[in-house]
Amino acid sequence: MITEISESVLAVDLGGTSIVVGEVTPDGEVLGIKSYASDTTTQSVALAAIIRAIDDYKGTIGFQAKKQLAIGIGLVGRVDEKRGIWIEIEPGKTEVLDVRGIIEQRYGLTCGIDNDVACATKAEQQFGWGKESQNFIYLNVGTGIAAGMVAEGHYVNGASFNSGEIGHMVVSMDSDVACGCGRKGCVERIASGLGLHERVTALRNQYPGTALPEPTGGERVAAAVIFEAAQGGDELALKVSEDAAKALAALVMNLVRVSDPDTIVLGGGVVKNDYFAGRVQSYLNPKTMRFVAHQLVQTKQATTEVGLAGAALAGWRASQRNGEEMKNRG
Repeated sequence: MITEISESVLAVDLGGTSIVVGEVTPDGEVLGIKSYASDTTTQSVALAAIIRAIDDYKGTIGFQAKKQLAIGIGLVGRVDEKRGIWIEIEPGKTEVLDVRGIIEQRYGLTCGIDNDVACATKAEQQFGWGKESQNFIYLNVGTGIAAGMVAEGHYVNGASFNSGEIGHMVVSMDSDVACGCGRKGCVERIASGLGLHERVTALRNQYPGTALPEPTGGERVAAAVIFEAAQGGDELALKVSEDAAKALAALVMNLVRVSDPDTIVLGGGVVKNDYFAGRVQSYLNPKTMRFVAHQLVQTKQATTEVGLAGAALAGWRASQRNGEEMKNRG
């Protein structure tokens, strides 16, 4: 007997390389999913791509649940969750957009938005490690690096909706690796998916015997390819991988000193690699990590699409707020 699903949220997770759209139940179960090409050139361009993706999903995949409660969207950059405003996609690219208003007018559904890593962190808080820990860090290492921090059960948002941009934490004071933020030695430029590719490209001439592929057509050397080559003894891959592991370990220990978590949850494709996660672990100082009871762990959530579950949560909570406001008016 097939159980009929009564309610769901249409969720959207905007990333640097893809837009993931899916139907998600209020308890975080992903019912359907489809990926689309992402374009984050500007906020307006990114929002237009999101709208095209939603329209296509509705037309090609459709919904399993009888009723859609809301649309939830996880966005890159600074987001005012309460007002539904997308403030900034990245420093130097600011275009204040009323995403909630635009989406609600187009689709006739309540819309909730949040930062993409905040979405993943809050999903972990609701459905994963948050059931065991009131003080954890969700460390997302993918195309870029960012973190969500939960202290005493509360998500740390920051005064300017800019908390967790730890990709710009300097972890190598004598580094010559320049970052777009204006400093050198930022962890994102050394240990993110994009950073790993950039380091391979920058150092390739020093390692003429490397077996790593030379990308064409704007493609990146994937982190998984680099780690596999490192395990095989490729000197360039080893250099890049070990530098990245040291940088991430330094980042983790700095964050531990700041917020005193008992758990570090690893998120993003780069740190889902067991070999690389193990190399990061090997560089952690036991004295620094002595109070981190669970050390470095993978998500406890049922779905691998953690960001999508978090985006759905943003939509679900917006729907709840609207319901409470209508009840109070009545």
